[in-house]
Amino acid sequence: MKRILKTIPLLVILLLVATSCSSIRVTTDYDKNANFDNFKTFAFFKTGIDKAEINDLDKRRILRAIESELLAKGFTKSETPDLLISLFTKSNQRVDVYNNTWGMGAWGWGGYGYGPGWGWGYNQPSVSTSTEGTLYIDLIDANKKELVWQGMGTGYLTKNMEKKEALIQEFVSKIMEKYPPGAKK
Repeated sequence: MKRILKTIPLLVILLLVATSCSSIRVTTDYDKNANFDNFKTFAFFKTGIDKAEINDLDKRRILRAIESELLAKGFTKSETPDLLISLFTKSNQRVDVYNNTWGMGAWGWGGYGYGPGWGWGYNQPSVSTSTEGTLYIDLIDANKKELVWQGMGTGYLTKNMEKKEALIQEFVSKIMEKYPPGAKK
């Protein structure tokens, strides 16, 4: 029984951490007057991309993932594009403090009144830090120089180099699933 009482809080915390860290939340916004069927070609908007506050390696990973997604949707990369692709990022450091206190005790009538009779407890606070990142992908009508679609993905980042490329691909893939607006999956 004591063993079960000790492991239940740990399992709950691990489950919460595992499920919260693995999901990427995506939202999109777009110009309802834009005719997305007219967009067939794309290029990257260097001026906008240069302003993104991430290292060049991650920028290239993101751009390759976006290019791959657009090519899979039937777009063509062009020197005279219909769409310009830009991106920017944000990140927030998150610190969670868990006060893992559990135990058992009893209340009852003692020799001097009502109060605690016996008990035991365990207290081991733990601290975890994580970085939550947001990737914005902007699609700009190249002729009008107006934003026509924006996808935003938010999730937890990793410092693990082996997992980073897969995570970036997942971010971009989930965001680009929503383009074009109203498309069937």
